[in-house]
Amino acid sequence: MTFPILETKRLKLIEITHQHVDYLYEILSLEEVTRFYGTNRFTLPVEASRLIDMFHKNLLDKRGIRWGIKLKENQRIIGTVGLNGLQLQNKRAEIGYELHPSYWRKGFGEEAIKEVLRFSFNQLGLFRIGAVVYPENEASINLLLKLGFTKEGLLRGYIHQNEQFHDTYVLSLLKPDWINSQA
Repeated sequence: MTFPILETKRLKLIEITHQHVDYLYEILSLEEVTRFYGTNRFTLPVEASRLIDMFHKNLLDKRGIRWGIKLKENQRIIGTVGLNGLQLQNKRAEIGYELHPSYWRKGFGEEAIKEVLRFSFNQLGLFRIGAVVYPENEASINLLLKLGFTKEGLLRGYIHQNEQFHDTYVLSLLKPDWINSQA
């Protein structure tokens, strides 16, 4: 699978490579970013390098796609967005994303996610996009609900992070619901 570059009005969604290690490390070393991310914050740049390797392997194995979110105005990487657990045969995946806190509440996450949803439903032919979100992450839940996702239920003790088990909500967006929301 060749890497699909996507564009929006303000963003370019690009493949994350090792030239982006410093940006990724900067973002994922922040406690406020990883608090609801499902992994502990990074303490070494090599962790960002390993994550980039995993993103690349997932793409090669057709199990995931992760884009770097790059601002067109200054070419800065401000986060990532992507599909995890991609199952082309079953036409489903889970969406995940994070942004540097300096870019929160400016519409960048919504803009990037909308473009990934469009690509997922139109180009990949997916039927279902899921999302797993900590109940405390109200900003993310509200964003997903605004984008048409439906809250399906609570997964008890679903994520182990910082030596604790955490509940998560599972949300989903089905292609027919997405099509209706675009009309």
